[in-house]
Amino acid sequence: MSEKSETPTSEKEDIVVTRIINAPIEQVWKAWTDPERVQRWWGPKDYTSPYVRIDLREGGKFVFAMRAPEEQGGQEQYSSGIYKKIEPMKRLEFVQSMSDKDGNAIDPVKVGMPADFPKEKRTEVTFRKIKCGMTELTVVDHDWTPGQMFVYSIAGWNQSIDKLARSAS
Repeated sequence: MSEKSETPTSEKEDIVVTRIINAPIEQVWKAWTDPERVQRWWGPKDYTSPYVRIDLREGGKFVFAMRAPEEQGGQEQYSSGIYKKIEPMKRLEFVQSMSDKDGNAIDPVKVGMPADFPKEKRTEVTFRKIKCGMTELTVVDHDWTPGQMFVYSIAGWNQSIDKLARSAS
C-alpha cells in the first residue's frame, strides 16, 4: 500500500479578493456581464482589454483579451471559460483557461508561463448588496500553487478590481 505524501508543490491555495465597490449591485453585475463594460477594467494596471465576447448562460462561453502596455511588449493574451452557475446579481461561477482568440484552450507553458500556472482555474464571483447603494464583491480563484505566479495573480486581481471600482461608480 502506498502512502500519499504531502509536499509543498502539491499544496494549493485560493486567491480571495473582497472589495466594497461604491456602486449599486446592478452596475457591478453589468461590469462583469456586459462586454463593453468588461473591456473597461479587465487586466492589471496599464493593460487594456481590446476584445470581449460573452455568452451569458450556464454552459455559455466567454473570451476576454488583455493587452500589455507598449513598454512591456504590447502582446495580447486571451482567457476563455465556461459559465457553470449564474445567479443574477448574486453569483457567477466559471472555469477558465488561457486560450487563443477563438476561445480554444492552450497550454500556458507553451506561451511562456511557468509550469505551476494552472491549465484550468475554477473561479467564483459573488455580489452582495450593502447599504448606501454599494456592493461587496468577492472573487475566489481556486487551486493555485503558491509561488511567483500566485503572487502576480493576487496583484493582477487587485489591480483589475481597482479598475472595475473606478469604472462602475
